[in-house]
Amino acid sequence: MNGPVGSRPYIIGHRGASAYLPENTLAACALAVEQGADGIEVDVQLTADGRLVLFHDFNVKRTTNGSGKVSKMTLADLQMLDAGEGQTIPTLDELFEMLGPSTLYYLEIKDFHLRDRGMETAVADRVESYNLQDRVLIASFNPFSVRRARRCFTDRTKVALIRMPGWLKYSYWLAQGEADHPHYSQVNPKYMVWAQRRGFQQVNVWTVDDPVEARRLAHLGVNAIVTNKPDVIARVLAENPA
Repeated sequence: MNGPVGSRPYIIGHRGASAYLPENTLAACALAVEQGADGIEVDVQLTADGRLVLFHDFNVKRTTNGSGKVSKMTLADLQMLDAGEGQTIPTLDELFEMLGPSTLYYLEIKDFHLRDRGMETAVADRVESYNLQDRVLIASFNPFSVRRARRCFTDRTKVALIRMPGWLKYSYWLAQGEADHPHYSQVNPKYMVWAQRRGFQQVNVWTVDDPVEARRLAHLGVNAIVTNKPDVIARVLAENPA
């Protein structure tokens, strides 16, 4: 998962092709692959009955016709909701079953707790069940989740800390994985030198929809570009290979 050698960065659909279809739905993920994405980035949460679902916010209000916290609702409760255009909230299993081993998966663990709630272990169990250890990258804004994930996954699966401008750009002091997921605005030639010295095996940037930025980042040598518009970025990078 280090990026196509001598070519372009991997293109990763952010919550699927979320510029065109409801985010984190099976339809959006399928469309991202159709548009030329090498993989997809999705958010993973635990339901009240211990199932793993794809959902970004902790409350369902913004993107569904319901309200309430994901962690307080069962899978059956959640799948009764309309996640947009008639789509339901999918499970991680449904995603793996739909796309299989031909796709890369960037799984963001949505857990900001300091204590272990079992989410990382649950994700590792599903990844192993589908034998996708080499196709998955685990990421989180929470450095404690990154630490837990590193213990749960074998070396076949890379782990990354997601970072952004502000104080979170220093969160690598609390935990560091094999990869780094900085906001694209943090990445410049100086950063790339720093990342290499720091020992990161991958630099995967988010979230890039601007063709000019995509070209700039590709020429800097990033490994993956996460985007809401896989079709746009695929076309730009095909026309302007790194």
